[in-house]
Amino acid sequence: MVPFAQALFPTNMDATDQPERQGATMTIEKCINEFDVDDVIFEEGSTGRELFVVLDGKVEIAKMNGASKTVIVTLGKGEFFGEMAVIDGSSRSATAIAATPHTRVMRINHARFVYLVSQQPAFALMIMDALSKRLRASNTVAFRAAGGS
Repeated sequence: MVPFAQALFPTNMDATDQPERQGATMTIEKCINEFDVDDVIFEEGSTGRELFVVLDGKVEIAKMNGASKTVIVTLGKGEFFGEMAVIDGSSRSATAIAATPHTRVMRINHARFVYLVSQQPAFALMIMDALSKRLRASNTVAFRAAGGS
């Protein structure tokens, strides 16, 4: 399992011989969706209270302008997206599109996200680290666009 996903579900997912773990595995499977190339996971402007973790494949985060698509970033296995909406409840700032066949993502709803942040400091630190890196990259792009070097 992907390290980020292991932080979300720290139990041994392969141990299905114990009834309580079978229930956990079934719950996790309900949170996993598979998409094909160009399937839209969510659209810019839509509401959502879920974060997604890429389990397999790739996901493009893009800004759409009619039929035109500008890819902001392509995320792969172990990376997450949709965190802004799960944190502040705002509408989606971009569109998420599956970029490879059989792209699998895990949905993490707001309640589970809050639980994980409050109960697993390592999870909270992973989120903060990723947000910090994304903000730095965004600042660099904005600085260059404003004529900085």
